[in-house]
Amino acid sequence: MLDDVTWQALTVVLTLLAGGWTYYAWQHRGKASAVRGAGITLIPVAAYMTGTLKVVARTADAVGDWAMALVFSPTVWIGFILAGVAVLLFVLGGSMSAREDGGGTPSGSAKKTPKRQKKPLNQGTSDKGAPAIDDDLADIEAILKKRGIN
Repeated sequence: MLDDVTWQALTVVLTLLAGGWTYYAWQHRGKASAVRGAGITLIPVAAYMTGTLKVVARTADAVGDWAMALVFSPTVWIGFILAGVAVLLFVLGGSMSAREDGGGTPSGSAKKTPKRQKKPLNQGTSDKGAPAIDDDLADIEAILKKRGIN
């Protein structure tokens, strides 16, 4: 990809740019911002010395190649269109299923409705309105009765 002299030149350029930002921060934003900028200024040198700069460049190159292939490939766009149609059909099928279950019978078949049994909301009380087992349940029972829920 690049030789060692090119990597060193890139490191120097990035360090000088960060150093310029540090000087600007020191002049306009104060000492704390300049100290942070000095830390950022050291990152390109550290990245070069550890080999991380090459890894970052290779990763950026790979992501760029992938993005270009994604944008300019008709096959990829057809795949996106098919994925969209699949999602649309899935949602449409769910909507149709909800309509069949909730309103009317599906054409040509008898609707089977499951029997739902309601459980008592407050199991700590008896059917005759006896007080709840503890105060918290009594408060909840009072709120439910106030709302008309038994």
